[in-house]
Amino acid sequence: MNKLIVIVGPSGVGKTTLARALCQKHNFAIAYEQHKERPFQALFKQDPKYALANQLDYLLYRAEQERELRNGTLPALMDGGLDLDFHGFTRLFHAHGWLSDEEFGLCRRFYEHTRRLLPPPDLVVSLSVADEIISQRLAARSRINIASSEDMALFNSFVADWLDSIPASNLLRLEVSGESANYPKSVQAILERLTK
Repeated sequence: MNKLIVIVGPSGVGKTTLARALCQKHNFAIAYEQHKERPFQALFKQDPKYALANQLDYLLYRAEQERELRNGTLPALMDGGLDLDFHGFTRLFHAHGWLSDEEFGLCRRFYEHTRRLLPPPDLVVSLSVADEIISQRLAARSRINIASSEDMALFNSFVADWLDSIPASNLLRLEVSGESANYPKSVQAILERLTK
């Protein structure tokens, strides 16, 4: 089974950009979030009643991606992932009241069952960046942003709870506010962890 690296952090932190930079330096199989392709994303942005459908679709989709990557021939890289979708976004939607307690419980059961069937990532790369940078990036985006810059503190607190449960040997925290667009320091740090 292939190694799996996931890059996590709030919307606008640079997950996709870092994933692309890593692919320029090393041969990875990669999976992206693909917001435009998800059938409930735009519907949920218009009407919160689609929150449950949106989250279950994302959790299932990310689990399917993870399974496919694990069964491939190359080391695998994910932008976001199953764990981030549950611990970050699903918990955030529950906190906003977009998911009822029962709906959140259903998402949690699906996530926990799926995680028991799929091994956790071999390396979680957690990105952080200055709040003002995230606000600027989200404002400039043309894609759908479900989580706003106002959600960042709450989202980060949920993700921090999950990250605290990960062994230090499987976690790499990177502050990337000062990095250029090709992330030279972060790419080097990640590739060094891969070779250990």
